[in-house]
Amino acid sequence: MLKLGCIADDFTGATDLASNLVRQGMRVVQTLGVPTASVGVDADADAVVIALKSRTIAPQDAVAQSLAALAWLRQQGAGQIYFKVCSTFDSTPQGNIGPVADALMCALGTDFAPVCPAFPENLRTVYKGYLYTGDVLLSEGSMRDHPLTPMRDANLVRVLQPQTTRRVGLVPFDVVSQGTEAIDERLRALRERGVGLAIVDALSNADLWAMGRAFADLPLIVAGSGVAIGLPQNHGMQPSPEAERLPQVHGHRAVISGSCSSASNAQVADFVKRHPGRNFPIDALALATGASVVDDAVAWARPLLSSSTPVLIHATTTPDAVQRVQEQLGVARAGHLVEQALAAIAVQLVQAGVRQLVVAGGETSGACVQALGITRLQIGAPIDPGVPWCHAHSPAAEPGGVRVALKSGNFGTVDFFDKAFRSEA
Repeated sequence: MLKLGCIADDFTGATDLASNLVRQGMRVVQTLGVPTASVGVDADADAVVIALKSRTIAPQDAVAQSLAALAWLRQQGAGQIYFKVCSTFDSTPQGNIGPVADALMCALGTDFAPVCPAFPENLRTVYKGYLYTGDVLLSEGSMRDHPLTPMRDANLVRVLQPQTTRRVGLVPFDVVSQGTEAIDERLRALRERGVGLAIVDALSNADLWAMGRAFADLPLIVAGSGVAIGLPQNHGMQPSPEAERLPQVHGHRAVISGSCSSASNAQVADFVKRHPGRNFPIDALALATGASVVDDAVAWARPLLSSSTPVLIHATTTPDAVQRVQEQLGVARAGHLVEQALAAIAVQLVQAGVRQLVVAGGETSGACVQALGITRLQIGAPIDPGVPWCHAHSPAAEPGGVRVALKSGNFGTVDFFDKAFRSEA
């Protein structure tokens, strides 16, 4: 029986979640999109994570995709469902967190679910219902000006309430700090008072372990990837090197970055400083004119691939530059042009022998893996918290497949790109 069935609202978030489960001993398979009805779960999998690209699409489409994922997971006998949202809880005023949570609750026949995006190892904490990124409120950090989902309010109760028909409550830190029994008691009390969704505070891994035990019998959890570290214990599992082992691959190395987060900007700048002449910037305005940007990028990269130092092809730039492009092209068109160009480049690089590929940015990762024809990932060891190496089969990388690391824009240390390949040495 499948112990845990997970539905993630973007591709990097899915690998983030899967990585946390793997490092606590679960054997995890990640699918990219909902498998067809005839496809069953791997016999030795403890959990399956279905990666959707649903965070910023129309709410009704996000609901439909999530319900299709739920139906497949229930066919596989999943004992508990985990709706994985971003650790920065980014969403529009219409959703998609609330609408999807409501739909999943209705389908599962439950009137209550806890909500916790905290991931302290990646500096995401929740206190009195307010989400912090590092030492600042979410609304005071880089997410305030996110090009697709700007977050101007750090109070998660206020953020979530307009998205749902259910009453939203809070399990504050003074309860969480008392441990599992106190959390469980507060959850029951909130439920009895008609609360349907409850934000849960967390400041440390100890809090995630305690709430993991308290959530053991709940049909649905709505959370970032952090809560996942507290769930394998409910099935008697412990960290195991076997759960992280991946097939070997041999070939060239490359990084593709479409994220414009402050973390990705710093990572690109660090790489450029360390490796002059090994980066190629993508100009969205040039793409809009029909210029041969994709061919130029691949032609630039080909003679450099034989080096052990990776090449970097990126559309990463400052928020001001992003805004100028969006003003000229429109938000949707600008994002689509860049994603499709980077995806086309990824395919050609893999065809040219790249077998270790880092992709930065959730939307970019989704576009790249879809273009590569990747439908399933085997999850390995983390490079940084929430970002594992994975193994996948792709028509562009046979035989043997390719290793990919799909990095959320906000994750990873400043030297992440170099660190990723040091871990593969």
